[in-house]
Amino acid sequence: MIYTSISEKEITDWLHNNLNEERYIHSLGTAECAKMLANKFGADKDKAYLAGLLHDAAKCFPKEKMLAIIDEHLNIEEWERLNYKTLHSPVSAYVAKSVFGVTDEEILSAIRWHTLGKINMSLFEKIIFLADKIEPNTRDKSYTEKIYRLLEEKNGLDKALLECYKGTIKSLVDRDLKICLLTVEIYNKLEESIIK
Repeated sequence: MIYTSISEKEITDWLHNNLNEERYIHSLGTAECAKMLANKFGADKDKAYLAGLLHDAAKCFPKEKMLAIIDEHLNIEEWERLNYKTLHSPVSAYVAKSVFGVTDEEILSAIRWHTLGKINMSLFEKIIFLADKIEPNTRDKSYTEKIYRLLEEKNGLDKALLECYKGTIKSLVDRDLKICLLTVEIYNKLEESIIK
C-alpha cells in the first residue's frame, strides 16, 4: 500500500485478529467512506483509505494496555484521560506508526484526532473524522443520511461536523458522562464559522 510498506492484506489480517467483528467491519466501512469523501472533496484517496483502515487499530486493546502505551510512548493532556473511550485515538496513531510504519503526519494526525477532533481541523482530518461517524456498515442509516444531505450544502463539511458534535454532546449528556472542554470549544467554533 502507498504510505506503508505493509500490504493491505497484512493490515486487514492484523485488524481482523486485533478487533472484534463489529469494529473490524466498521474499520473497513470507514476506509471506503474516507476514500469516497476524499474523492468528493479533493483529498488523497489512498491516504484517506489507509487512515480509515487504521483509525481504530487500538480500539479493542484493554484500557490498561492503552494507558501503558500512553505512559511509555505518548504525551497526552490530562483532560484526554477523562473518558477512556477516547484513549484509543492517540494509541491507534502510535500503532499506525510503530506497527505499520506510517510516517505521513497527515495520516497520523487524522487518526490521532478522529474521536475528539481539534480546533481548525484540516480538510483531511475532517474527512477521517466524518468517515468514522457516517460509514454505512455499522452506523444508523437515518443519521448518516442526514449528514450526507448536509455535505451537499454550501459549507457542507463544517455543517456535517457541527451535526456530529451536536449528536456527541447530546449522547454524553444523556449518559451522564463528562464533556471535554475541547468538544465544547470546537462546537462553538463551528457554530461561528457557519453563521459567518
